[in-house]
Amino acid sequence: MHRRKFLQSTATLGATVGLTLAAPPFIARAAPKELLVAEPVHSTGYLPMYIAMANNYFAESDIAVKIVTIETGSGHTNAVLSGQAFAFIGGPEHNAFAKAKGAELRAVVHCVDRGNVYLCAAKGQDPKDQDWSAYMKGKTIAVGPYGGTPNSIMRYLLGKWKLDAKRDVTLIEVPNSAVPAAVRSGQAVIGNSTEPMITQGIRNGLWSEPFFNVPKELGPYAYSTINVRLDSIQKDPEVVRGFVKGMVKGLKFLYANPHESAARGGAWLRQGNGEGPEIPLRQPARVRRSCQEAIPDHAARRPQGDARPLVQGPAVEQGRHDQQGSLGDRQRRGAGGGHPQDRRQI
Repeated sequence: MHRRKFLQSTATLGATVGLTLAAPPFIARAAPKELLVAEPVHSTGYLPMYIAMANNYFAESDIAVKIVTIETGSGHTNAVLSGQAFAFIGGPEHNAFAKAKGAELRAVVHCVDRGNVYLCAAKGQDPKDQDWSAYMKGKTIAVGPYGGTPNSIMRYLLGKWKLDAKRDVTLIEVPNSAVPAAVRSGQAVIGNSTEPMITQGIRNGLWSEPFFNVPKELGPYAYSTINVRLDSIQKDPEVVRGFVKGMVKGLKFLYANPHESAARGGAWLRQGNGEGPEIPLRQPARVRRSCQEAIPDHAARRPQGDARPLVQGPAVEQGRHDQQGSLGDRQRRGAGGGHPQDRRQI
């Protein structure tokens, strides 16, 4: 299915049937089912899930969610295929990659509704105009691993600008969280990055505001979905349904309460993949740029740095969603290799 069609789907969760009990002193509950979700990077783009965890939305369905960060192009997908993780967050094109190799994965709920990466230039290297082909030619670009959606977006843009990814530019493919370090060390002039790394880079004088706004240029589509094995849907439909319900509540809360979401989400979004100090998702007034910041990955920066809501509400696909598209109407077959590494569970 086309990514944009997935985003536009408006299937909503049905009402659950409550059990009327005679008000006992307490209600015995089964032990929560622990689910491990693999993410490719610890990012503000995944705030809906972090919010659902912080607000105990998954617990309402007797589910306890844990996260593991696997910063390789296909490591998060492999964790699900091998049965080590219940789900992974990522572009639904990974489901097509897996299907080409005989595996069956399904996107069950939406998480990020735009390509939440931006192009930033090292200080003093900003473009003078919007002739992207001329500006990018010969540049060294730090980008996430091959097989990951940020990498796919970068390659799509280079093709759009009639540049060859091997001959006309040099791609430095590193873990997503290492993109700023590649620019800082001088290995790359341009960084393909996301929040909170972008704001951190601006504060540290690494780069200025992004010069290319991918969310604005590519528009709404299903950039990151929650993906599970088909047999998980078939064998444990109630568990999958409960997880989807929690995600939907997290999405709704985020859109209805952006300021509180930033505060609550900050507790889950910490430096060092969740192990370091909390990262503020909104800047203090004294250092705020020319206009108000919003939760970055669920809003598109305009050239001046402000933001706007992307959609009026969450788009949800429930049940067995057969995902066959990749990056809009563009299909790439075959994912890069890579081994699950740099795993940090929180």
